[in-house]
Amino acid sequence: MTYDRNNIFAKILRGEIPCKKIYENEYVLSFHDINPQKKIHALVIPKGSFKDLDDFVQNAKDKEILEFFKAIPHVAKLLKVSSVEGGYRALSNIGENGGQEVPHLHFHIFGGEKVGKMVS
Repeated sequence: MTYDRNNIFAKILRGEIPCKKIYENEYVLSFHDINPQKKIHALVIPKGSFKDLDDFVQNAKDKEILEFFKAIPHVAKLLKVSSVEGGYRALSNIGENGGQEVPHLHFHIFGGEKVGKMVS
């Protein structure tokens, strides 16, 4: 899977497609998923063009990595699903066998209810 500059997240970052924004800084954008799978379902994406976690860790600058991984628990806190508020699941699908559908690194944040088993 190669990075596609016309993927939906790239279009959201360029402002071509609207999103219901939760959090944004220089490095990260978080927004509500348009097809939620749980009571709370948000996405956290880097603003750089990284296809998956492997690409991100290998090619992003240290500041980009730090800000991205700090953003995930920050968004969970904003959504009131942090570890002190019941907890959440942060999930990233990587590559075809991992179920990745959009070739832009993204983490899903699921919460607001029991999420269930990790793998069935």
